Amino acid sequence: MLPQFGQPPKGEHLLKIKQSKNYGENSFVNWDNIKMEMGLGKMPDMFKQQFKRGVEKMPKKPRDIIKRDPSEFFVQNDTMVRLTWFGHSSFLAEIEGTRILIDPMLGSAAAPFKFAVKRFYTEVPVTAENLPPVDAVILSHDHYDHLDYETILAIKDKVGCFYTPLGVGSHLEKWGVPLENIVEMDWWDAISFKNIDLTCTPSQHFSGRRGDDRDKTLWSSWSIKSPNSSIFFTGDSGYFKGFKEIGDKLGPFDICLTECGQYNRLWRENHMMPEESLQAFLDLRGGVLVPIHWGSFSLSPHPWDEPVERLKKAAAGKDVVIATPQVGESIILGEALPVTEWWK
Repeated sequence: MLPQFGQPPKGEHLLKIKQSKNYGENSFVNWDNIKMEMGLGKMPDMFKQQFKRGVEKMPKKPRDIIKRDPSEFFVQNDTMVRLTWFGHSSFLAEIEGTRILIDPMLGSAAAPFKFAVKRFYTEVPVTAENLPPVDAVILSHDHYDHLDYETILAIKDKVGCFYTPLGVGSHLEKWGVPLENIVEMDWWDAISFKNIDLTCTPSQHFSGRRGDDRDKTLWSSWSIKSPNSSIFFTGDSGYFKGFKEIGDKLGPFDICLTECGQYNRLWRENHMMPEESLQAFLDLRGGVLVPIHWGSFSLSPHPWDEPVERLKKAAAGKDVVIATPQVGESIILGEALPVTEWWK
């Protein structure tokens, strides 16, 4: 088996999994037992959408990204909160002196093989090899567009700790991350390190990398709080009642990194439509909405720039603040937000 496939949970990982109330007979389950069903009855519709003419699934002309000098990320600032978007759902969060990588995916393809699901642009704002040491990596689940084998190999020796949903650490251990540097968490588990309070929160999704490991590992969203900031990361999720519960328990949040892309009516149980992304943000009691999971890969037959356009249309007149950083651009809490329509 090729190493990029990882490995299903075993040993200590599997023992911990079987103690989770979110684990069913042989796999993890969503609230209300919601599942993604892609039976044969949906295939004609899927093929019709996939091959529909005139849909621009990726930019016809390359869009510019902002290349960053790696040296600027080596400078620590104990008061600044800066989130730098590396595209898709990947961020470097610098939070009052603590560096956290969120779903670091800096590889060229969101798939086990480089020829498939290629990134829209050939470069990334900063390579994994040139990133500074980080205190933590936070992972939402084990799909290829969020957990990238090559990125992990490049950064694993300069990460203080990997925080993952249950079972995902088994992949990391396979790839050479020491077990003592992996903390696996169930929904609502909370932990503190340095100045950060981290809570693994529910989401509605699924997992798997090999075809025979469907839902063997957990998926999650994350609450990230410091003394002077609160950030929420949805990971991948369909819209569900959990966002309201998270907002009531842990909100409000200064910034919500909110999934908004790669959706379709055939799998809306697992990926939010843009209008649902807006509702999730409202449920979470967010201050600034940052749409993520778009602008880098085409994993759905919708036009590549449709997510942000639909989101802005849905939010019109609702007094919602939306930040739209260009790939490589930063959001600094307390400063002017990036709002240019760079995709145009």
